[in-house]
Amino acid sequence: MKISRIAQVGAVAAVAALALAGCASNETPTGDTTDEPTSTLSGDIAGGGASSQEVAVNAWIAGFQTANPDVNITYDPAGSGAGRESFQAGAFPFAGSDRAFKIEEIEAGPFDACVDGSSIIELPTYISPIAVIFNIDGVDSLNLDAATIGALFAGTITNWNDPQIAALNEGVDLPDLTVTPVHRADDSGTTENFTDYLFQASGGTWSFEPDGVWPATPVAGEAAQGTSGVVSAVSGGNGTIGYADASRAAEEGLSAAAVKVGDEFVEYSPEAAAAIVDESPFEEGRAEGDLAISLDRTSEEAGVYPIVLVSYTIACQEYADAAVAPVVKGFLEYIASAEGQDAAAAASGNAPISDSLREQVNAAIALIVAE
Repeated sequence: MKISRIAQVGAVAAVAALALAGCASNETPTGDTTDEPTSTLSGDIAGGGASSQEVAVNAWIAGFQTANPDVNITYDPAGSGAGRESFQAGAFPFAGSDRAFKIEEIEAGPFDACVDGSSIIELPTYISPIAVIFNIDGVDSLNLDAATIGALFAGTITNWNDPQIAALNEGVDLPDLTVTPVHRADDSGTTENFTDYLFQASGGTWSFEPDGVWPATPVAGEAAQGTSGVVSAVSGGNGTIGYADASRAAEEGLSAAAVKVGDEFVEYSPEAAAAIVDESPFEEGRAEGDLAISLDRTSEEAGVYPIVLVSYTIACQEYADAAVAPVVKGFLEYIASAEGQDAAAAASGNAPISDSLREQVNAAIALIVAE
């Protein structure tokens, strides 16, 4: 039986309270008139991974370092796959990834920054819609359903005036123009989330199982490196279609398709992305602090946007390096806080996590210890 995340809140509230108590130790005492930060945290840590999180992570780093001036954090947006590999190798004490580790990957290990036998924690701290972006001269808006999107990226719909597209876009003057789908060249959690949507919802027009490495063979269209590469390739062409974290698409002023959900066409928004996350359960068989979410991409609930990216911050439950653990723990507490989530949303347009999810994230963070 799958347990909804909302139902789990009560079971973890006590642990979450411990996490909040830990945060309070770094706050200025009541009556202290000094403006100087009172943090005792110090040290340099480097993380990396999902490029989708880059703007949000930069906002988190800026806010955390302001409160903790003796801490220096860097983040390399090399992609989810690179982030997970570097975390496993111990090069990063934390990583960002647009998918959680698979259970078999965790069992295979090792995780060199962690104590042998330690669990890892995976926190869904960044929620954003994935926009289906396009660039067609003379066309500013487009309605698409899952079956059509699957066929476009599989290469079975090859022209923009195809009857299947026209049927969804009455009154739109679709050109006689070749479709050029653009996908990620790197191992990408955004790709895994996008192909998971196609696999679940397309009704068979997309038959390839979800994967971070583009799974469609033969490959239609072109490949581009990272989120910025996809955005650049789509914006630089005519007849192009791609997928990217919605905040980056909006930043570049690209058009994005409205996606059919039930009987409606829904435009992406942070609120619509957050709605489907809160209705989805955690994956079964995970450790206590491993909050991997099983998204229902086929939902027909009003107001949900099903092509959503849940990006995780990944850390050790028990660190081999005693100096690293408190810095990572403090940083994660800031990321999960209302202040941190609001800072990220202001910078990147993602959806702040709900209060109920924050309780569970704080409970997981409270599990972090040093050897």
